[in-house]
Amino acid sequence: VQLQASGGGLVQAGDSLRLSCAASGRTFRAVDMGWFRQAPGKERELVAIMPWRGDRPVYGDSVRGRFTISRDSAKDTVYLLMNNLKPEDTAVYYCAAKTNRASLYRPLNYDYWGQGTQVTVSS
Repeated sequence: VQLQASGGGLVQAGDSLRLSCAASGRTFRAVDMGWFRQAPGKERELVAIMPWRGDRPVYGDSVRGRFTISRDSAKDTVYLLMNNLKPEDTAVYYCAAKTNRASLYRPLNYDYWGQGTQVTVSS
């Protein structure tokens, strides 16, 4: 399984960006899929995850209310719409997916990772 992330870039504070993550190599449905991010010198943190069962998505505290995750199951693709971006959102954003039933919140529980896409927000 390969995850291909795209959509990062350099924006100003208050702008919006949309990230995409497309899965390929194997068709799967029972998978939790979403985004983590990692800033220099910091641990990887949860941004947003879309559970496969149709449960409500989960968001990190720092992005809740500004970011929205969505999923197109027919395309095996998840999207992350990021509104009102702030300089502290600057990080490499990683797409991740897992097929196990472990916690959504821990990066170590994810089986598959994309290559990462840089998001830089200037003040």
